[in-house]
Amino acid sequence: MRLLGVDTATECCSAALLIEDRQLTRELEVGRGHAERILPMIDELLGEAGTSLRQLDAIAFGRGPGSFTGVRLAASIAQGLAFGAGLGVVAISDLRALAQRVFDEDGRVTRALVCNDARMREIYWGCFERGSDGLAIDRSPERVGPPASARLPASWPEAAGVGRGFAAYPALKALPGVIVQGAWDRLLPRAVEIARLAVPELTAGRLLAPEAALPVYLRDDVARPPP
Repeated sequence: MRLLGVDTATECCSAALLIEDRQLTRELEVGRGHAERILPMIDELLGEAGTSLRQLDAIAFGRGPGSFTGVRLAASIAQGLAFGAGLGVVAISDLRALAQRVFDEDGRVTRALVCNDARMREIYWGCFERGSDGLAIDRSPERVGPPASARLPASWPEAAGVGRGFAAYPALKALPGVIVQGAWDRLLPRAVEIARLAVPELTAGRLLAPEAALPVYLRDDVARPPP
């Protein structure tokens, strides 16, 4: 199993390479300049692993939601590299990847409300649960809206609050049942979790053609701020 993951949807520009049981990563938090950094990161990983794109099995990318420029960049990088190397693609939600990060970092966490700052006084949010295989499963549609729109499923007594939406809008921490501990409100999605979540898709042969590697924005209208 040889899988490349890339993500540029947020301030974290990252790439990860999974080769059998090896895991190689590059990541850097930057305000801008992802386009200048992501391809050198990928080249470094391939060089460190002594492999090439054509020797990989698939490319996974963070399909959003996130920065419009960043999400488009990740999709276009995945499309271009996959097309040139004759590879299939896996699109992974950045919200789900962030839930996976907290699940991997704290084995006690089984449910997460992920809230990322969407700017314009809104958040991207979704609810995720740890599956029997340890991977994050979505338990609500991913949404964009004002912070007050976020909520846990009625059957959940509590869940971890994860993502920078909680830092941008502290009132979210007062939601009933939401627990925010340590650095959970500073975490960002990364390519390593995106690659990890793509493994079952690769194993099952559920790969997209490069041209089907499309971004997911959630918000369609960016020209007009919300009232």
